[in-house]
Amino acid sequence: MSWLQVVVLSIVQGLTEFLPVSSSGHLAIVSTVFFDRDAGASFTAVIQIGTELAVLIYFAKDIGRILAAWFGGLRDATRRTPDYWLGWWVIIGTIPIGIAGLAFKQVIRDDIRNLWIIATALIVFSFVIALAEYIGKQTRPIEAFTWKDSLVIGGSQALALIPGVSRSGVTISAGLFMGQKREAAARFGFLLAIPAVLGSGLYSLPDAFHPEGAGQSATGLQLLIGTVIAFVVGYAAIAWFLKFLVSHSMYWFVGYRLIVGTAVLILLATGTIAAS
Repeated sequence: MSWLQVVVLSIVQGLTEFLPVSSSGHLAIVSTVFFDRDAGASFTAVIQIGTELAVLIYFAKDIGRILAAWFGGLRDATRRTPDYWLGWWVIIGTIPIGIAGLAFKQVIRDDIRNLWIIATALIVFSFVIALAEYIGKQTRPIEAFTWKDSLVIGGSQALALIPGVSRSGVTISAGLFMGQKREAAARFGFLLAIPAVLGSGLYSLPDAFHPEGAGQSATGLQLLIGTVIAFVVGYAAIAWFLKFLVSHSMYWFVGYRLIVGTAVLILLATGTIAAS
């Protein structure tokens, strides 16, 4: 990979990881349109560590509080506060994507990293997000979440293994369908992504240097710089997105997804770019 490609893709990763537009889909599109080749799933997984470190820093107080409550609740039943249960909901919600990621590793890395699939997913799941925004009651705070919320949102997170779906888009939508407040659903989705993305990034690290399937190799320094860039940009994106959700709907992103998805389909249909 060239340094220009590393820098551009790392900025794209930081900007799109937390927005409901699919960071993996955007990385594949930008790689193909501007650099003539997909960087690959392993490179994506590794630089995602940077954006998840941004989540760890941004939510450090919340994470510390949840961990303290969880360990305290394990020893003393009287200390089982909503934060204690939230810790369990994150653990339970991580299981579906862990199983799916291991079971479909090769499919995720190679077979579905196809721009026809990505563009279609961008468009199809735009309507899912729009429907969730339209019918969601948005009355339930994060303290009211239950194990059912965890399983539903955790199961929906597994769909984000398909490039173009969007982890934040599908988890927020699942939360809205269950009556959760928009910002609460986003916060829980971000917390739920931490173990999944960090685990995926560390697992994919060796393959990022020497891809076994589709993708390009990167040097250790390139991966390090890319991760740092993704962290800085991602931290700013989190702060902006959570404030945005307080007073704005997700319809803005629905329109964007439809435009990008349609544009990619046109480029593919005219032979301007190759699907993979």
